[in-house]
Amino acid sequence: MTLVLALSFQSVWAQKTVVMGKVKDAGTGDPIPFANIVFKGTSIGTTTSFDGMYHLETNAKVDTLVASYIGYITQEFIIEPGVEQTIDIQLFEDVMELNEVIFYAGENPAFKIMRNVIDNKPVNDKRSLMAYEYESYTKIEVDLDNMSDKFRDKKLISKVISVLDSIQMLEGENGKPILPVFFSEAISNYYVKNNPFVRHEYMVKTKVTGLGLTDGTFTSQIVGATFQEYNFYKNHLTILEKEFASPIGGGWKGIYHYDLVDSVFVGNDFCYRIDFWPKRKHDLSFTGTIWITKAEYALKQVDAFVGKSANLNYVEKLKIQQELLKTEAEAWLPIKTRVLVDLAQPTDEMVGALAKFYTSNRYFVVNEPKEDSFYRLPIDMDDEVRMSDELYWEDNRHDKLTQNELNVYSMVDTLKKIPVIKTYTDLTKMAYSGFYKLGKIDIGPYPLFLSYNNIEGLRLGFGLETNYQFSTRWILKGYMGYGIKDERWKYSAGVDYIISRKPWTKIGITYGKDVDPVYLLFEDITGQVAFYWFTKLGTLRQPFLHDKFLLKFSHQLVRDLNLRIDLRHDYMIPLFDFAYYDQPEQDPTSTKETMRTSTIVGELEWAKDRKYLINDNYRYHSGLGRYPVITFRYALGLKDVFGSDFDFQRFGLSVVKSFKLGQYGTSRLAFDSEYILGILPYPLLVNHLGNETPFYNTRAYSMMNNFEFISDQYASLSYTHHFNGAILNRIPLIKYLKFRLLVEGRVLVGSLSQANIDIIVPEPGNIGPQDVQLKSLNNDPYVEVGWGVENVLKVLQVKFFYRLTHLDDPNVRRFGVKFGFRFAL
Repeated sequence: MTLVLALSFQSVWAQKTVVMGKVKDAGTGDPIPFANIVFKGTSIGTTTSFDGMYHLETNAKVDTLVASYIGYITQEFIIEPGVEQTIDIQLFEDVMELNEVIFYAGENPAFKIMRNVIDNKPVNDKRSLMAYEYESYTKIEVDLDNMSDKFRDKKLISKVISVLDSIQMLEGENGKPILPVFFSEAISNYYVKNNPFVRHEYMVKTKVTGLGLTDGTFTSQIVGATFQEYNFYKNHLTILEKEFASPIGGGWKGIYHYDLVDSVFVGNDFCYRIDFWPKRKHDLSFTGTIWITKAEYALKQVDAFVGKSANLNYVEKLKIQQELLKTEAEAWLPIKTRVLVDLAQPTDEMVGALAKFYTSNRYFVVNEPKEDSFYRLPIDMDDEVRMSDELYWEDNRHDKLTQNELNVYSMVDTLKKIPVIKTYTDLTKMAYSGFYKLGKIDIGPYPLFLSYNNIEGLRLGFGLETNYQFSTRWILKGYMGYGIKDERWKYSAGVDYIISRKPWTKIGITYGKDVDPVYLLFEDITGQVAFYWFTKLGTLRQPFLHDKFLLKFSHQLVRDLNLRIDLRHDYMIPLFDFAYYDQPEQDPTSTKETMRTSTIVGELEWAKDRKYLINDNYRYHSGLGRYPVITFRYALGLKDVFGSDFDFQRFGLSVVKSFKLGQYGTSRLAFDSEYILGILPYPLLVNHLGNETPFYNTRAYSMMNNFEFISDQYASLSYTHHFNGAILNRIPLIKYLKFRLLVEGRVLVGSLSQANIDIIVPEPGNIGPQDVQLKSLNNDPYVEVGWGVENVLKVLQVKFFYRLTHLDDPNVRRFGVKFGFRFAL
């Protein structure tokens, strides 16, 4: 009997034990790739795939499964021996910090591998290829999470939840409710040509659903692969406008600790597994694991995350996982990338957010570059980019949607139909755009509706503009305003026509009358709604009643070159004591108060590799890139054309360049200059903008008085550097405040000809001297420098400025403090 029992017991263990399943992050529900799965007490194990899947089997005597991964708490699971079973695993984050690994004898074995990685970067980096292309599938999901009781009790939220409760609210993997607000999918063809670097993404299909969003042209451009580029072979990765040090970057040894953990097969490649973590946890750097191939010393896989210790605002966690594939030309290209951004709750009464990005690439082609003209548009769209059905996505998705993702689609569609949500999203869009959409018409911008100043008194206004539902070519717009004090109507009416979107070509005409201070007579700030509103508040210095006619034409000549031509006519009536000698040579006693100009203005802008995005009927650029933006301007004033009073020429040149200095922050350098030929009254010259308020203005000189200096030729240079915590992160105690140091400097050189001084009547109309001192820099530089801290209470800047020159006037300020706001992660 004992022998029979023994044989039966042995037969059970002789049966094969098979365990399979998926490993997920318990907090986010995202799969955990590269996690270690082993049978306890054996050397039999595996690592999860990029999608978190695992499959493990053995004939050995096993009864426990162990799951572990860096940054997570190791867990054990009882399994049933001798059968096939599915065990899905949730791992919880380990909040403990990694301890430094100390090697007592010899060199850290990871260092030799890392040196080989650096030596082989020129071959393995995708930037070594002449060109490459692939089909890309991207998926983005944004959820609201960590909804506190205070947040759920808000009137709006409680209404939403009451509706959702009737259809069962979604839950995250941690069992807490989430509120999906955005989900998108995109299929695109992505092309890159190196040396010099140019790229082109052709959006084939997009599917977007979100609160306050439609699958419009703008959204269709930002959900593709262009904005999901992560190359760890670079020294730094730009994420959330921040520079993070790569674990295989040039300064690896001074930034990170490394530990050679294991050697394993990843697919068909035998790899070294190396764990890494930052030497200074407050720096913008990663913690995680890299897998390096033994044959090529290439990056096969990477799992990197940034924790809450880093000097980032609102970011609870940032995680990047990537898998790469070797091409026939030896360089490696990413085949799958997953990014997670977990935003914390700013306060208990608010909510957190979870953004998930997934990219899958296939159908690679290398070293077959296209013609240069092919890359003219960085982002282009198929005419039917938004036209697709579910059958198309079932056939073309690189991966099937999970049941939870299908539920998210359904939930967002449900939320969009709730009346209170629609009203709330419409008001939110109005807050940042200035317009409220009402069918084919947008009403606004709302700052024009009400303002108050010393000239107009209480000013009431109203404006509207047609949108893309009215026409995808024509834009009609206008506004009206009335001053209670001056009893004058102000107005503007215009029409724009989009001639072509490829390349972008647009023409428009505008006519209007308004009250403008002297320093904004020729500034186009109609798109800067908030700033425009502030110009209508308080005391208007040297205001003019300004009639203006503008015919404008813009055209993208080639990929990096934009042309703009303006024909304008301006008639200005001073609303203060002002006069000038209109015939100083023929009749020295002849004076005039009004000014009339007819001008042709040309502007040529070179902005290499700048990305442009089309939002319905408007085009916007994505800011400064790697290259400087150079702009040349020329204006020709034509006397006697439509009654114009002046002949003149204006030549202008500006250069703006940003510098990303990795761990040491970012810089911005700007040069601007202008030269004016002709004798003109000072309102038509350059009135340098000072700042006598306690609030910082990027356009103004902080320690200069308003209209202190006037020039007919000038050159200026400004430099600003944001250290992003690089200095203050290293100071004990201070580093926990997460303050960020910044420095700034401005230099201005200019002059004013005697002829332009003499043209002004000192005492117009025997009323008294004009409210202006024609003071010139006389080629003596104006210099101011400053330093400060930002990220005070996460949004406040405190800057200290020092004026170094032109100090002989007792009315000038040598030192000042300015306050500003800068929202930055």
